[in-house]
Amino acid sequence: MDHSELTTFFLALGVLLLAARVFGELARSMNFPAVLGELMAGILLGPTILGALSPDLFSALFPESEGFQIGLQAVTSLGITLFLMVAGIEVDLSTILRQGRASMVISTFGMLIPFAIGFLCAYFFPVTFGAHESANPVYFALFLGTALSITALPVIAKILIDLNMYRSDLGMILISVAVINDLVGWLLFAVILGLLHTTAAQSMSIGMTIGMTIGFTLLMLTLGRFLVNAALPRIQAYTSWPGGVLGFAVIGGLLAASFTEWIGIHSILGAFMFGVALGDSKHLREKTRHILDHFISFIFAPLFFASIGLRINILDNFNPFLIVLVLVIATVGKLLGSHIACKIIGFTKRDSLTIGMATNARGAMEIILALLALEAGLIQEEMFVALIIMAIVTSIVAGPLMQRVMRHKRPPRLIDFLSSRSYIANLDGLDKDEVIRELSQSIAPIVGFEASTIEHAVIERERSMATGIGNKVAIPHARIEGLTTPAIALGITRQGVDFDAPDGVPANVILLVLTPRDDFQLQLQLLADIARTFRNEKTLDRILQTSSFVELLGMLRSEETQGTS
Repeated sequence: MDHSELTTFFLALGVLLLAARVFGELARSMNFPAVLGELMAGILLGPTILGALSPDLFSALFPESEGFQIGLQAVTSLGITLFLMVAGIEVDLSTILRQGRASMVISTFGMLIPFAIGFLCAYFFPVTFGAHESANPVYFALFLGTALSITALPVIAKILIDLNMYRSDLGMILISVAVINDLVGWLLFAVILGLLHTTAAQSMSIGMTIGMTIGFTLLMLTLGRFLVNAALPRIQAYTSWPGGVLGFAVIGGLLAASFTEWIGIHSILGAFMFGVALGDSKHLREKTRHILDHFISFIFAPLFFASIGLRINILDNFNPFLIVLVLVIATVGKLLGSHIACKIIGFTKRDSLTIGMATNARGAMEIILALLALEAGLIQEEMFVALIIMAIVTSIVAGPLMQRVMRHKRPPRLIDFLSSRSYIANLDGLDKDEVIRELSQSIAPIVGFEASTIEHAVIERERSMATGIGNKVAIPHARIEGLTTPAIALGITRQGVDFDAPDGVPANVILLVLTPRDDFQLQLQLLADIARTFRNEKTLDRILQTSSFVELLGMLRSEETQGTS
């Protein structure tokens, strides 16, 4: 690239990443997968929106010059390779062993039935399902079968955490099923891509490529795991933290990716399998895992997913019939597979539906699969759009449908009910009655009650039992007749106020919690979440250092993320 192209390249990357991060955070704030916002950013900046409204601006920002396109392809290829390495790190092999027969049966039928349906539909009706005119019908059928059988491990993990089911027996089974699906699904697809690689086929036979792929996979799951586990303590002992381990992770992922690319299989498999070996090590610190995950997931991954929108005009390739068809057969395959499996192992119909809905979530993995198939010439643009929409829809509806089937409510959390209008950075009150009065006045406009009514109810409750929970935190609270949803006011006092805590230490953080009068369980769940949030002294110290609601919210979200990662 010359000077002009390099300037445009960096400008385009900056604009693309900015839009991806902004729309990703907006999606998260509305409880949608971040990938939805990142895709929307690319659609907005791509030929679908910007290209249609201002073709000249689109061409200037994302030129068709060879240098620019090669640079963009290199960055996005690096991004997806590293993203798959992080996905591999999240795979817990010990989970599979612990769950035993149940997870193996469910994963087998959960992949076999959708694969069979997808393969038969694609093989006998390739044109209907959007096969590229030059695509080999067997390869296309193998691809669609694989695409309909995979599951998104990150999406399932997030749903289970949100529903407070991650550590339950059913939650562990779902995680192990997703782990197996990830391993088998990516291995299958990598082999399909290997069959299409003409450059690799020139240097070695297809049989040798497949044999080396299987051998590489087995090697990484045995000797590779042992070597990585042996190397990590030495790296941590003799290099700076976390740079040494982060460097080792990226270097290992890239070397493994280069090997699988060389043998004719896509680089994603090498990076993924190295990630599995790395993540399985008992010496990999949770903090290091967290840093690596966030750096790649918030920088490289958004660039990749946003760049998808630059490749294709979504509206021009929007085929409602094909989209509905793909959604229906994808969902039917997963539900039928889980039903058969659960019948064999003796699970209930409700468990069967829950497992089917969970494993039907495809997420980012389906999108990656679709893009690679498009680049390989297996599918047409209409099928590409249909698979993207299927991935998004199944990811969005999985959680709510699981809740409905299980009649399981998402546990309330402190962070859901905080408001900038009921936040007081510096309370003036010198005793608990004065502090309760201040907080009641701040929360009154939000709930639509008189401040005096709230104050009276909270003080009456305070007189029956002290609400200082220790660790410099107090939770004065009351159940209010006519209140329909919880509300929380949070105030900070530097001098401390006595709330008669068990440890005798005055409270610096006071949370006034209001809940509906007839919902005991809701109040208990909220109080329990607050207690968990503030049990760590470091968390409390960080809160006392905040000076605005934005700082407070950012700190709490950071703590919440680290606590569930």
